[in-house]
Amino acid sequence: MSTNTTDKPRPEIAVDGFPKQQSGFARTITSADHKDIAKILMVGSGGFLFIAALEFFLMRLQLAIPENTFMEPVMFNRILSLYGATSIFFFALPLVMGIFLYVAPLQVGARGTVLPRLSQIGGALWVAGAVVLYSGFLWTPSQAGVNPLPPLSELAFLNENGVDAWLTACGFATLGFVFIAIDLSSTLRVDRAPGMAWRRAPIFAWAAYVGSWLMLFIGPILLAAFTMLMIDRNYDGTFFADGGGGAPLLWQHFTWLFYSGAYMLVLIFAFGAIAEIFATFSGNRIFDRKALMASFVAVAVIGTLAYMQNMYTAPIGLGWKYFAMLMSMALIVPVGLIFFNLISTLKDGALRMRAPVLFSVGALVMISLGLAAELQQSLVGAAFYLKGTTDSTAATHFALIGGAVFGGFAALHYWFPKMTGRTMGEQLGRLSFWTLSLGTLLTFVPMALAGWEEGQVADAYKFFNHTGVNFYNVLSSIGMLILLIGVILILTNAVASIKGGARAAHDPWKGSTLEWFALSPPPAHNFDVRPDVRSDHPLDDIRAAIAKRAEQTEERAARESQPVA
Repeated sequence: MSTNTTDKPRPEIAVDGFPKQQSGFARTITSADHKDIAKILMVGSGGFLFIAALEFFLMRLQLAIPENTFMEPVMFNRILSLYGATSIFFFALPLVMGIFLYVAPLQVGARGTVLPRLSQIGGALWVAGAVVLYSGFLWTPSQAGVNPLPPLSELAFLNENGVDAWLTACGFATLGFVFIAIDLSSTLRVDRAPGMAWRRAPIFAWAAYVGSWLMLFIGPILLAAFTMLMIDRNYDGTFFADGGGGAPLLWQHFTWLFYSGAYMLVLIFAFGAIAEIFATFSGNRIFDRKALMASFVAVAVIGTLAYMQNMYTAPIGLGWKYFAMLMSMALIVPVGLIFFNLISTLKDGALRMRAPVLFSVGALVMISLGLAAELQQSLVGAAFYLKGTTDSTAATHFALIGGAVFGGFAALHYWFPKMTGRTMGEQLGRLSFWTLSLGTLLTFVPMALAGWEEGQVADAYKFFNHTGVNFYNVLSSIGMLILLIGVILILTNAVASIKGGARAAHDPWKGSTLEWFALSPPPAHNFDVRPDVRSDHPLDDIRAAIAKRAEQTEERAARESQPVA
């Protein structure tokens, strides 16, 4: 018997060598993976945190003694202008958007973001903005202050190109945040794991969604204001030119709307991270998820609408001032609900007091101090005396340091094992927490008292001996030195832990959200298998299913091992 076979052609893969692997740095800066873009934002924001703290420390050195000659007024104004841009556009917002971009897609079970190139362009724009801002030292940095108000920032008063560089740098960064927000909100909207309805979504992912929409609202408004001021300065525009048909007050409406929205964005981020941390380390479920989620939306809307409380000393109508005061008062309700929910989440739980919990508690304390002071300044009668004083500066810094520094590093301590496969040093983390806490209180409580009791003017390069604020300013300058040391400690801990931290398991904290289901650090595609979500604690469901399967396997093995009668 003979068989005739005909060989059919089969597809073959021919490999002429393997592609050369890129180094880790080269791969990160050219990657469109949301995790790599987030790393660039987070690492960069850490560097700019140090720069911002150093700039504030230099200004406090100038204000340590009355009529100090350590710094010329022009240099003081330049450092002040750089500090304002650095602290908001290159530290706080990139840290918030970076952690959102890294964690939130993992939490909803996405294998990536739906518009990755848009986030990549956004990250590149942010880097370009940072380069433009600090290359300003090659010519003349801006002297127009934290918020370059017209007509001071018009060409007639500041004819150097420092203001143009400031506007370009912050404009690039803002446009980058808008692009990232588009990608993040789209991903959270359309690419959640099967079964993950919004009622089951993690609180931090919901905070990222609300924050992304808030950035999509406030970002274009600021970009419009920047564009109009650039046209005024360089192309004979009259948008803000008083007497030429323009309105300088319009700039304040646009910019304070953005800054108030950014303020709320940082707070929403901090509250979202703290909710996850408290639930994990107490072993409890979040007290009232629906109330917390609704409160985030209310904070975003009401807090942004309260922006005119920054304009009480501007020539706006009394009705608008009372509207801003009403919005500030109304903000008490959602913020109070958030605090109540977060504290109630800890009730009767077996709390593990680790560094993420310490930073979370510190964040709530600092935010509450800042918001209480802001509430005082929202009163029309009181604000007339307090706006523009160091009390106003202290109030804003308490809230933003609580949200961005304490809340940001609570989040980093918590998700650092997921990002790097290692844990941050616990002892150095605790030391940095207490140093930051002491430095923050010692810096800003005396500033608040100097403004509240003696009306010391904010952002002025000197004060006089007869004003009675000498002691307050000495204390504040000492506190800023301690705060700078705390920043150095926490950044040192983060850098040292990337390579030298203790190795962490994929789920070191026993969390209940899906990011802990991925490897640490996660691969480019995030998940090998996207799990079906059946509750608001999907990882607990997975653990229960694994335990049940193991129990069934043991029972089957026990039955098979019994001798047959």
